[in-house]
Amino acid sequence: MTSPLASMIAEHADIEKRLADPDLHNDPSVARELTRRYAELATPVDLARQLESVEGDLEAARELAEQDVSFRDEVVALEESLVELNGRLRAYLVPVDPDDSRDAILEVKAGAGGEESALFAGDLLRMYLRYAERRGWRTQVLDANPSDLGGYRDVSVAVKARGSAAPGHGVFGRLRFEGGVHRVQRVPVTESAGRIHTSAAGVLVLPEAADVDVEVDPNDLRIDVFRSSGPGGQSVNTTDSAVRITHLPTGVVVSCQNEKSQLQNKESAMRILRARLLAAAREKADSEAAAVRASQVRTVDRSEKIRTYNFPENRISDHRINYKAHNLEQVLDGDLDSLIDALTEADQATRMAGAP
Repeated sequence: MTSPLASMIAEHADIEKRLADPDLHNDPSVARELTRRYAELATPVDLARQLESVEGDLEAARELAEQDVSFRDEVVALEESLVELNGRLRAYLVPVDPDDSRDAILEVKAGAGGEESALFAGDLLRMYLRYAERRGWRTQVLDANPSDLGGYRDVSVAVKARGSAAPGHGVFGRLRFEGGVHRVQRVPVTESAGRIHTSAAGVLVLPEAADVDVEVDPNDLRIDVFRSSGPGGQSVNTTDSAVRITHLPTGVVVSCQNEKSQLQNKESAMRILRARLLAAAREKADSEAAAVRASQVRTVDRSEKIRTYNFPENRISDHRINYKAHNLEQVLDGDLDSLIDALTEADQATRMAGAP
């Protein structure tokens, strides 16, 4: 048994003992994290047990086949099963992003293209909300800055799974490759001559941080309150409910004005701030994570596109893996699994190729 696999089995057994301790649940955050990790380890531990059983059966079948040729077919079948189990198990032993099982905060920001870009940002938001609905995830708009024609200049959404997720199938694990510049080619509603325009919107996907992940010193925060405003400068409410939080050590600034309550806006802003600080800390500490996030949007520049949505040809193209499909309408309706599966498989193949 390989050392990483032995470590996983030992960790699984240790967590099982800890979860059986009633005192553990006095700290819900620790109990939640251990439950999540226990669920992550369940599949590889089960595969390891199956592998051990098949190895034992194969050894016995080979001994019997030396005496009776009728057992040779069973040997072949067990050898094939052994190869299949080893392949499935190896996928759990290659390095993975520890954040893959986390929930996520997704930010969409309009870029080049003016009002058309804001409308496209709104299309992307609806695409992700419908995808979340298909997956049974919960969503909450934390902050939104709508445009005059019904799009969004920028919007932040928390996406949360129901229950624990298997590795790679958590919200962040499924959405992490959506980060980057998305380009659209279509005739905008603002175009009277029927010409095709190209515009872009940026998507950033961050793993949501728990309180135990990021310790924020209140003395490091400058909190400003101001009056919310909507499209065209129209007043949304008459109280100073909008909140802007500046993290002084890093200069990270987060503003929220979506709720009527100042307290709710502050809570939403803190969720986004913690996610951004966690991402920054992981980038600094882990060069591999930095490389992954470097592929995400930094500036909403069409030259940095990761994906193109071509309406005249009903085509969607992901330029990182040369993926093309002519089902643009379905994708924008939230049918993203085929595309996300292709991105995930390409990433896993790269990681497996580099694994010992």
